[in-house]
Amino acid sequence: MAVNNSLVKQQQAEKNLPFSTVINSIPYQKMISQTLKDRNTANRFISSIVSAVATTPALQECTPKTVVSAALLGEGLKLSPSPQLGQFYMVPFKQKEKTDKKGNVIQPACTNATFVLGYKGYIQLATRSGEYKRINAMPIKEGELINYNPFDDEIELAYTDNDELRETLPTIGYYAMFEYHNGFKKVMYWSKDKMIAHADQYSPAFSAKSYKDIQEGKVSERDMWKYSSFWYKDFDGMACKTMLRQLISKWGLMSIDMQKAYEADGGIIGDNGEVSFSDSEREAVDESPAVEIIEAEVSEETPDPIPEPTPEPKEQAPADEFADLMNG
Repeated sequence: MAVNNSLVKQQQAEKNLPFSTVINSIPYQKMISQTLKDRNTANRFISSIVSAVATTPALQECTPKTVVSAALLGEGLKLSPSPQLGQFYMVPFKQKEKTDKKGNVIQPACTNATFVLGYKGYIQLATRSGEYKRINAMPIKEGELINYNPFDDEIELAYTDNDELRETLPTIGYYAMFEYHNGFKKVMYWSKDKMIAHADQYSPAFSAKSYKDIQEGKVSERDMWKYSSFWYKDFDGMACKTMLRQLISKWGLMSIDMQKAYEADGGIIGDNGEVSFSDSEREAVDESPAVEIIEAEVSEETPDPIPEPTPEPKEQAPADEFADLMNG
């Protein structure tokens, strides 16, 4: 089998060097300076990303260029990678070897960092556009939904103001809304069952059966590493992102920055900012928070085959921790 030798050699050479050395090489310095014109900003960016990779094992396995590209996109959108803020994440994703029709390897197997917009990133970009007076998404707990009429676009909710009690109540669904300054308002509600079905259909690393087994305590702690999707780790966060993506993409106004973030969500950022998606299948990222990121650690839709009933995860790099993800 013939292989793209230059690509393989480049990846192997970078893999054998510390990330701090790779990012300070001439090609990467040029790449960063072309996006971040201010030298002080560039130095801060480099320091931040080097620290993030050094403390995040999953990112150390990623192709350096995809890590830098994803981070630069977030920086260009003026979004913070801090998991506490949950605006965007860099999610490791394993990609299989790709061959042409003759069996020649055109891209070796590798792990790439994908850019994942958090639901708080959606809110930040929407607010910054100046079009939205209010925008929000949140889980609805048992007893809080009084009535929902999608025909008249009306919903009646009764918020449980006891935070400690609310945390113990089961989630029954998800709510998202926005209102423009001109008074136009849109609301949307999905039941949790509908959200689970949606995640089962579109998320490459989620299985409704496995999620049910985890909720029922049928999966041991030692096996939880197999379930890397943030749909397992932070279902509510991922669901909130899904709601916002659905709401904004169908009825909302999108600024240039929001369109850029929306189109890149869940993708691998390449040269010149072009976006590609794993195996040419975009996970209906309509719904995805994320995983490990710059400055810390921390995932949606690109349909891959749905997991088998057995608790075997699909091919996706595990996320060590989640300080936010979501999705959303």
